[in-house]
Amino acid sequence: MKLQYLDILAPKDIETAFGAVRKGRTEAIHVLDSPVFGPQRTQIVGLAVKSRLPAIYHRSGFVEAGGLMSYGVSFADMDRRAATYVDKILKGAKPADLPVEQPTKFEFIINLKAAKQIGLTIPPNVLVRADRVIK
Repeated sequence: MKLQYLDILAPKDIETAFGAVRKGRTEAIHVLDSPVFGPQRTQIVGLAVKSRLPAIYHRSGFVEAGGLMSYGVSFADMDRRAATYVDKILKGAKPADLPVEQPTKFEFIINLKAAKQIGLTIPPNVLVRADRVIK
């Protein structure tokens, strides 16, 4: 497996990066977390589908926007955990005294519509591992 890292610093770089992906005959992409990507998720998902590339994202919003799959922390769970910290602080706890927690709940989401669009069949043993399957 050969890894190609493409640095995207601004929305204008997205189209150029996908051009490089197509030119390099990339077989799949992994879209990492970046403040640039969230607002551009529809464009990124569209380019991945247009390029017929299997893509995995870090947030479920990309899958809900038509992306193939995501695996990452459960933001709903992290929000609930943050609320417990706010509650403790409002009740007088010092923030510096509270422990730092690592995420413990992760989500794997698959979009079968996206799989069909790019001509990909997801094996049943992968589908059963998904926390949510979009049909």
